[in-house]
Amino acid sequence: MQGCKLYVGNLGYSVTVDQLQELFSSYGNVQRVNIVEGKGFGFVEMSSQSEAEKAKKALNGSDFKGRSLKINEAIPERGRQKREDRRS
Repeated sequence: MQGCKLYVGNLGYSVTVDQLQELFSSYGNVQRVNIVEGKGFGFVEMSSQSEAEKAKKALNGSDFKGRSLKINEAIPERGRQKREDRRS
């Protein structure tokens, strides 16, 4: 794992930034939380790679508000665009 930013999927639509920050803060210092409204996913940025890895290992597949979280390293926007270009 190279980055500190995590993709957090399968979120309930009622989950708040504060709830997600509280959940991840058990695994380190949370720098930033962003939830994409109406999409059921968001991003959490930890202060270090080791904290992000620890949170990912602990929380991936865990139950949060009745849903099983899907957590992966976030793909940088540049990488995401390259993959979209290949699909065309």
